[in-house]
Amino acid sequence: MKKNETSNIPDDEIDLTTLLSVIWKGKWAVIFSTVVLCTFSVIYAVNQPNIYKSEALLSPAEEQKSGGLGALAGQFGGLASLAGVNLGSDSNNKTQLAIEVLKSRQFISNFIQKHKLLPNLMAAEYWNAQENKIRYDPELYDVAAHQWVREVSSPYKSKPSLQEAYKEFRKVTSISTDKETGMIILSIESISPYVAQQWVSWLIEDINQEMKYRDVSEANKSTAFLTKQLKETKVADIRSVLYKLVEEQAKTIMFANVRDEYVFKTIDPALVPEEKSGPKRALICILGTFFGGILGILFVTIRYFTKENAQ
Repeated sequence: MKKNETSNIPDDEIDLTTLLSVIWKGKWAVIFSTVVLCTFSVIYAVNQPNIYKSEALLSPAEEQKSGGLGALAGQFGGLASLAGVNLGSDSNNKTQLAIEVLKSRQFISNFIQKHKLLPNLMAAEYWNAQENKIRYDPELYDVAAHQWVREVSSPYKSKPSLQEAYKEFRKVTSISTDKETGMIILSIESISPYVAQQWVSWLIEDINQEMKYRDVSEANKSTAFLTKQLKETKVADIRSVLYKLVEEQAKTIMFANVRDEYVFKTIDPALVPEEKSGPKRALICILGTFFGGILGILFVTIRYFTKENAQ
């Protein structure tokens, strides 16, 4: 047994030596592969436009205190729920709802249409820093005619659909929440730092307006229902509760109308970034060179053992 084990050691060493010898003999193939992929990675990295990220730090806006109405939730919660009144509203729930609305297909589609973002989102190719203008890919969008000219196969059309735009917008948008502090970071990436900053500002403004509109609309519907119940109810205790619920809805409407930052309060507004966030050109070149070397080694190794097995 010892003799066999001893004889295996030189064989292993010979295999390793053979492998290194094979790589050395095929060094020109390895060098060629490395140089080619390195060159391609450099060309690719250089041709990639700079990407700028603008972000804003947001805080959940404080909810209006409901005063003594919270005590009514247990006794008259059923009536309030029927009227669509939330006596014990949780600011965390409203903040989370606003974040989900911000990510929703409907909100983003409306946002893209409202601010006419489609060309900048789907056809932007290069940002001219001196002129602060975006150049568009002529194969996708004709600026002079304001017309989409891209060639796509069915079911896609020349003009990108809102579904395509939604997917692209979600790629450049990031929303993260700090679980300890509850702070929200909203960021946008774009080839233009000014576009990135503008989109973040628009998003904050629009989501606050959207959530305000939803709450006011709900409060108006609840008020109409409660007013109808007041006309039909003669019991003094129930009428007293209904009056308080109507008062709560009036407070909600007033509170929404006097505050612009309804759901998200801006702690640190979005700025025009001076430095790019990507692409990582040095990393792209290093990875390209590395994989070029690995590919060359694999090629010469496989070629050698293929010939050995054929003999």
